[in-house]
This record gives sequence, C-alpha cells and structure tokens, in this order.
Amino acid sequence: MAAAVAGCSPSSTSSTPNAAATPAASSTGRPVQVSVALDYIPNTNHIGLYVAQARGYFAQEGLKVRILPYGTTPAETLVAKGVANFGYSSSNGVAFARPAGLAIKQVFANISKAQYVLAYRADDRSITRPRDLDGKTYAGFGTPSENSEVSTVITADGGRGKFRTVVLDTAAYDAVYAGRADFTIAASTVEIVEAEKIGRPLKFFVPEDYGYPQNYSNNVISSDSYLRAHPEVTKRFLRALQKGYRFAQDNPQQAADLLVAANRTTLSDADLIRRSAQALVDGDYLRNAQGQFGVIDAKQWKTFGNYLFDKRLLLSGSGKPLTQRPNWSEYFTNEFVPEN
Repeated sequence: MAAAVAGCSPSSTSSTPNAAATPAASSTGRPVQVSVALDYIPNTNHIGLYVAQARGYFAQEGLKVRILPYGTTPAETLVAKGVANFGYSSSNGVAFARPAGLAIKQVFANISKAQYVLAYRADDRSITRPRDLDGKTYAGFGTPSENSEVSTVITADGGRGKFRTVVLDTAAYDAVYAGRADFTIAASTVEIVEAEKIGRPLKFFVPEDYGYPQNYSNNVISSDSYLRAHPEVTKRFLRALQKGYRFAQDNPQQAADLLVAANRTTLSDADLIRRSAQALVDGDYLRNAQGQFGVIDAKQWKTFGNYLFDKRLLLSGSGKPLTQRPNWSEYFTNEFVPEN
C-alpha cells in the first residue's frame, strides 16, 4: 500500500547518498547548490518541493536544488551531518533526534497538523469507540511514541489502554485487512484515501480528539550549522518552497501531476496521488488556521514536546530519559519563513 505514497514507515530504513551537499554562495552568477533529503519515497507530503522544482521557483531564487534519493539513513542524520542542507522529518523526528545529539530544527511547516489516525476495518462491528481497542491487536511500526499515543486515546475514552502490539511496518495495513490485527496507525491523506479507492474502507479515531497533542506529522528541517552559515540561501529556498505549496493548495490536481511526472518509476498510481493531493486541500493540511503557509506554531510545539518529555520518551545520546525539560524554542524557528 505504501508503494504509491508514504505511510507510517519510520525513516530509519534508508542508504547514505554519495554526495557532498554543502553549497557555497555563488559570486559568479551561477546557481547556488542546495540539497534536500526525503523522509520516505516521494509522496504528496513533498508535493510543494516538486512543484517548486518543476515550475522554476527555485531557479527564480538562484538555486539549483538536488533531491537526494531516499535510502537507509534517516533524513535527520543526513541533515545533521551536512550530507543534506534540508530534509523532511516530523515533530517526532526532531524531538527524538535533537536530545540524542543531532543539532537539527524545524524551519517550515509544509503540513500544518497531524495526519495520523487509529484505523480499523469499516466492517469490524466490535469497534465503535476507542475503549473498544482494549485487548485487541495493534499492528505497529516500531516508532518510539506510538504505543503511548494509542494508550492515550484508549484511556481518554475510559479504557485501560492495554493492547497487544505486533511490529509489521508497512505490512500493518495488510494485516488489518486480513484480520491478523485489529487496528493500526494510518495517514488520513494516504492509507485512508487508498482504502476507500480499492473498496476496503477503514474507519478511524483522530488521536487529537482524545487527548493526544497536536503535532507536525511532516515538516522541513535544517541544521543549526547550515542556518548560521547560509541564512539568505535558506530564506530563498523557503520562499520558493512556500510558492510550491501554495500552488498545490490552489491547483491540487495539476500539482499532483507534476509530482507524478517527476517520479514515474515510483508513483505508479496517478489517480491515488491526485486523490491524496485533494485530501490535503480538503483537510486544510497545507496551511494553518490563519491561512498561512509554513509558519510554525510555538504553542503546539511546546505542548507536544512536554507530552513526550512527561512520558519519558525523549532520550539523551546515552539512551537515558531526559531529566531536564528542553527549551522547545531550540527545536524550531520561524526566522526564515517568508511573510504570508
């Protein structure tokens, strides 16, 4: 199911590209080289990036952008180590990477809110509310916070928050369809859309409706060192990127076609990509409640970060839970986001 667009697969399944990626500002009129690492195979979360590339927005800013092939090294690591200048991540990705020693931060909110839901087969009559998930089997992905997320949702509805977990990665969706698992985490703009398309619809619970804090299920990151060295290039890159996501908001079908055209060997189901792009627009995922593109909500970051800290999910480089609450303003910045 995740072959066409990204699901919940963790980014720790990728190979380091053989490319040096640190650009120098051009004084000769030549475009400045910029590299971007994806968090998964190309999908609609990246739609603004591919639009900006195809429509010449990066070129207009004097940039030549290389999108690094998705491999086995997480984007957070590639960015922190200087192999990539920018990358795609998530609130979870930044929150877990930074205390572990990777000096990265969110610089752009390409997706304005969480996309993930707790999904189950629409024909499963044993599940009507979150507490019905008690004692059932959850098909998971092995990420650090997912069990806490599921438990939070169940207990908020009066359940015990007890369930069985089997880690199946992208096979989780097949396991739910086949009845080997009862529920999983799915992206509302991807798996829920595809399930409807193929005639095996899923019902779901939205975690944020049951006490799980709002967060960025996908975002754009850079490193502290790159931002210090290249502030103007960062502003130019994000200005072009913002144009790309704004275009996708206004023209989702055309934007989807540009994404598919750039990734024909990976994205074989163009109709699914168009449906996913439309879901991003219909659900207001590409802009925030104020209609802004890319602006990061400090309160949202603080609330989500505190949740992870209080649940003792944030680990230091030595693998031990943090004992001091982080300064969340170090985990993101709006300094380079263009005015909306």
